Amino acid sequence: MKLKDLLADVEVRAFCGDEQKEITSVAYDSRKVERGSLFVCIRGLSADGHDFIQNAIEKGAVAIVAEEAPEVSTDTSMILVPDTRSALAAISATWFRYPARKMTLMGLTGTKGKTTTAVMIKRILEKSGYKTGMIGTLGAFIGDEKIEFNKNTPTTPEAYELHSLFADMLRAGCQYVVMEVSSQGLKQKRTEGIMFDYSAFLNISPDHIGKGEHENFEEYLECKKMLFSQSRYTVANIDDSRWKEVTENALNLVTVSVGKEADYMGEKVENLWEPGVLGASFRISGRMQGEIVLNMPGRFNVENALVAAAMTSLAGAAPMCIKAALKEVTVKGRMQVLPGVSEHAVFLIDYAHNALSMESLLQTLKNYHPVRLICLFGGGGNRPRQRRLDMGRIAGQYADMTIITMDNPRYESMDQINEDILEGLKVYDGAYKIIKDREEAIKYLIDNCAEGDIVALIGKGHEEYQEIEGVKYHFSEEEIVREYVKQKSER
Repeated sequence: MKLKDLLADVEVRAFCGDEQKEITSVAYDSRKVERGSLFVCIRGLSADGHDFIQNAIEKGAVAIVAEEAPEVSTDTSMILVPDTRSALAAISATWFRYPARKMTLMGLTGTKGKTTTAVMIKRILEKSGYKTGMIGTLGAFIGDEKIEFNKNTPTTPEAYELHSLFADMLRAGCQYVVMEVSSQGLKQKRTEGIMFDYSAFLNISPDHIGKGEHENFEEYLECKKMLFSQSRYTVANIDDSRWKEVTENALNLVTVSVGKEADYMGEKVENLWEPGVLGASFRISGRMQGEIVLNMPGRFNVENALVAAAMTSLAGAAPMCIKAALKEVTVKGRMQVLPGVSEHAVFLIDYAHNALSMESLLQTLKNYHPVRLICLFGGGGNRPRQRRLDMGRIAGQYADMTIITMDNPRYESMDQINEDILEGLKVYDGAYKIIKDREEAIKYLIDNCAEGDIVALIGKGHEEYQEIEGVKYHFSEEEIVREYVKQKSER
C-alpha cells in the first residue's frame, strides 16, 4: 500500500519524504520492524517508541510516524502528527481495509460483568444462526475457535491487533463481533474511529485507579463515556446511579432495569437451586415479554442478561432464541458451577480477585441460604497489601469457613501473603484453615463438603496457570476437580 493512501485518515502536522513509497508492513514495536515497514512511535508505560526511531530505521523502516521530530539524518519519510495513538488507530483501519465497517459491532463497557454479558450475547447470536466473533478478557474467538495471541494482550487489544482480528473474523465469515471495551482501551484510543452499531453501559464503581491506569475516578468515568459518542445505539443499565452521567453523549438510548420503569424490565426475580443448577429466573417485560431462566446465580447476572437481551433484540434476534440461549449459557470462570462434584453440595469457580467483586459474589451466594458457605482463595503477590487484607475481611464477614491457599504468589512469600489475609479475616473472627497447596486444598473440600454446602473457589477463574518466581505453571481448577471426582468414582 502506498504511504499516501495509508495516511488518508491521519491528521498530519508535517511531512518530509516520498509519499509514494510502498509500505509492506505496519509496526508500533521496533522489534517487529522489517524492510519496508511504517513505524508508529507510541508512548507506553515502560517505553517510548520515539526512543527507538534509529533502531527502526536501521532495521529497514521506510517511514516513521512521530509526535516530535527525531534528531537523526535519514532518507526515511517522516510524518509528524499531534497524537500517534490516534494515527495508529487510523492507519490500522486503513491497512486492513476497514473490516469493522463490514460487520455488526457490539461493544460493552462497565466495571463488572463485561465478560459474562459478552458471552451471553455471543451465545444468543449463534443460537440465531449468526457466526460471531468475540474479543475480551477470555481472549479472541471466531465461533468456537480460540485465537491465540500474546499472554500480555489487554482486554481491548492495541489498535493494530484489534483491526487484524476484525480482518480475520471477516474472512472467516463472521457477521457480528461482540467485544469488551475497557476504560484503558478507550483512554489509549485503541477503538478510535470505530463506529459501534450497539454499545452498552453495565455499571461503574471505583477500580483501575492508580499508577499506569487512571489518575482518579473522574478520569475513569470520563474514559467510559467515550464509547457512547461512537455508537449508533446505546443500552444503559439504569440501576447504576451514574448511568445518566456516563451516557449523556449517547445518540439513541435504550434502558434496562431490574424493577424500575425501562424499555426492558426484569421483574419477579427468584433464586433457583436444583441438583447441578444454581441460577435465577425472572420475567422480562417492556419491549420483550416472557419468562427467562438463567443457569447463573445472582441479581447482577439478571442485569447482565437484560443487557444481552436488549442488545440482541435490537439487532433482530427472536425472543425464543434469546430465552433458549440464556437458559444454556455458562461463562468460564464466572460463577461457573462445576457439575457432578457432589450430590448435595454446589461447587463453583469465580474470578473475583478484589474485595468489591468478592463481596458481590459472597453476598449473592449467601442469599441461597446454604448450610455452610465455604470459600477458598489466596492473595496475589506483588499487589497492594490492602487488597489482600480487604479480601480477608470480606471472607470473614460472609463465609462460614475460609480455606487460605495459593493464588499467584509471583515474587512474594506465601507466609507474608497469608499474614495479610489473616489480618483482615480476624476482623470478624472468621473460621479458617490454611492449606498452601491449592490442588490439595481443593481435594480437601471435595472430601469434606456436606449436604447443603456452597463451595466457592475464588480468584483463578478462567486462568489456567499459577505464577511462581516468574514462571507460569499449568494449573486448571476445573481439570483438578474433574480428575479427582473421576478418581473417587473409580475407587
